[in-house]
Amino acid sequence: MGLYDAYLATRHRLHDAAPPSHVALVLTERDLLADGAFDTLSSAVGWAFEYGADRVTVSVSVLDRAVAPTLVRELRRLDAPAETAVRGPDVDETTTDAGVDAPVRILVGLGGKAEFAGAVRELASDVAAGEISPDAIDETDIAERLLFPEEPDLVIKTGAERLSDFAIWQSVYAELYFTDVNWRDFRRREYLRAVLDFQDRQRRFGR
Repeated sequence: MGLYDAYLATRHRLHDAAPPSHVALVLTERDLLADGAFDTLSSAVGWAFEYGADRVTVSVSVLDRAVAPTLVRELRRLDAPAETAVRGPDVDETTTDAGVDAPVRILVGLGGKAEFAGAVRELASDVAAGEISPDAIDETDIAERLLFPEEPDLVIKTGAERLSDFAIWQSVYAELYFTDVNWRDFRRREYLRAVLDFQDRQRRFGR
């Protein structure tokens, strides 16, 4: 760890505010096709746990579905300090017996709109089957039908101030952090800057 990274880590350690418990990393297929991208991802997941997170969600936006199987295969080999659950196009399985309760979750090509639409279809089916009354539907019923219902505290997006189709429902009250650094150049100091920015904010949760 360099001197500047050590300085940032010390600021984080001495900060009065708690770090984010659930961190989400929003990537694109182009990010992961760059040389060394999976090593960077493995390191970023490790930094998240090192600096206070107990859950990490990785969302990979895929435009070309033909590359999705390759990304899923590579992501299954992620060297992370926790078991990993992977979901993607035509993939409905996990790499751990813990299922979707795994500390590291990875979504490939499944955008927030598609996930939300799936929850609505499931609710509609339950209504048609008489298992639930339309008047009784609330936020909990929708959240329970999402693949990964937990809400991230911090969403990190590299490369541009534009959030892709990621966890629309879950991230509504998350703190968003955008960095101009591209994913291939994302290092420990960029992660620590994001965490420190989070700790400096006063969260209002929509109030």
